[in-house]
Amino acid sequence: MFTENEIKELQAKGKTIETITAQVKQIKKGMSYSNLVSAATVGKGIERFDEKTINQFAKLFEAKQNGLDIIKFVPASGAATRMFKFLFKFLNEYDPYEESVLEYANKQPNDLFKTFYEHLEDFPFYTTVVGKMEDLFPNYDSLDENEIIVAFVKTMLSKDGLDYSFYPKGLLPFHTYEEETVTPFYEHMREATLYGSSKRKAKLHFTVSEKHVSYFGTEWSLIKTDLESETNTTFDISFSFQSEASDTIALTPENTIFKNGDKIFFRPAGHGALLENLNTLEADLVFIKNVDNIVVFEMNKQLVVYKKLLAGVLLKAQEQVFNCLSDLDETKVPEGQLLEMAAFLSKTLNVVIDDNFEDFSIKEKKAYLHKKLNRPIRVCAMVENKGEPGGGPFWVKASSGEISLQIVEFAQIDIENKSQSDIVNKATHFNPTDLVCALKDYKGKPFNLMHYTDPEAAFITMKTQNGKPIKVLERPGLWNGSMADWNSIFIEVPLDTFNPVKTVNDLLKPEHRGG
Repeated sequence: MFTENEIKELQAKGKTIETITAQVKQIKKGMSYSNLVSAATVGKGIERFDEKTINQFAKLFEAKQNGLDIIKFVPASGAATRMFKFLFKFLNEYDPYEESVLEYANKQPNDLFKTFYEHLEDFPFYTTVVGKMEDLFPNYDSLDENEIIVAFVKTMLSKDGLDYSFYPKGLLPFHTYEEETVTPFYEHMREATLYGSSKRKAKLHFTVSEKHVSYFGTEWSLIKTDLESETNTTFDISFSFQSEASDTIALTPENTIFKNGDKIFFRPAGHGALLENLNTLEADLVFIKNVDNIVVFEMNKQLVVYKKLLAGVLLKAQEQVFNCLSDLDETKVPEGQLLEMAAFLSKTLNVVIDDNFEDFSIKEKKAYLHKKLNRPIRVCAMVENKGEPGGGPFWVKASSGEISLQIVEFAQIDIENKSQSDIVNKATHFNPTDLVCALKDYKGKPFNLMHYTDPEAAFITMKTQNGKPIKVLERPGLWNGSMADWNSIFIEVPLDTFNPVKTVNDLLKPEHRGG
């Protein structure tokens, strides 16, 4: 399959022939859809707690917080390009000599541009853009209203201007407080002081693009002194890149290896590849939250109880797990106690116990329970789905026949299959990517997270490269296939906790308005 030079090329990138051959086979095989058994709902995979219980779990976490090593893990490598997609469309289509900006806005199939145009002065970057625009357009004072809008958008997006579409979301102006405009990078650090710190020290790890890391470093140097003084917190900030070794190959539609010139083409394997980054962290608790899902600080202070809820639930479950595993290390464990452990696995950790468990010998029961208990644990927030049904929490049957609680992306579902689409239509919740993880075993040793993935949960999709169609392989998503063999607890939290910025107009929502 490979020439001698290509083999050397693979070796230089830290790849083996076996790994690449497996990727080729997987792409040729095509997408392996998840086999949904049922939707996870409240009482059947999702826990719902009353206010009193929520506060009890929050206090449990607070009581132990200063004795824990805590890290906040923030995937932050994505560029902001898609936030401005409708504005690039405007620049490509609009002719100020043919129509007014308002006429253009009114004929669009959605209100994205009209909303942007009507609320221009409400965006956190308005003053910055206007200041730059006056430098970029010497004839600024003579421009008419339509030309000013064009100039404004060009200043935002062009390389000669502010080049916002090049920047990662984490470094864009998101919120304004009186005269101060701040980025998600800044807000995530302030949020960490509310729950992700221990003894006034907050550790945050950002996964970033290598081309952006110097920008994050510059931003940190600008805000560090004031932020630490304002919050009375010391910050330990670290960065990592998606490993090049995790990049995957691509195939042509004819199933031959796609090349860029005479070189084998490799591409990043999706956010699932960040499992390797997570695997390098050593901490008692790791909170995970996407960089764009961050609200203004006053609202954060109201919502922090739900972060503490997740952590409190995890700590209680982990303590029970550790007690069980310590007992299993003892020579004799009464059978009644083994049955209690199985009940705990089923009720709390959502593990479907083998039908034949009661017929196992004592030795087999102990081995089975030990294997099921001694795994990484995640406690994931789930929010009610108020829109169209899609990806989220489901009970899934693996090829082995084992049923487990999983987070499933919509792309992993064969929606053309009526039995599967019927299950999706009964789904009540979706995954906001807001979770807390325990990465150490009962002896304090870090798990190797690579041992708890489902490689079959990868995505096979069509993309283009240099204008040519290619079939690509993306690793199982970080919070679905990459955590397939973790012990999972799903908890309902309010929809208010989920406020991502998908388009620039989302910055106009109250949750992103600092006042």
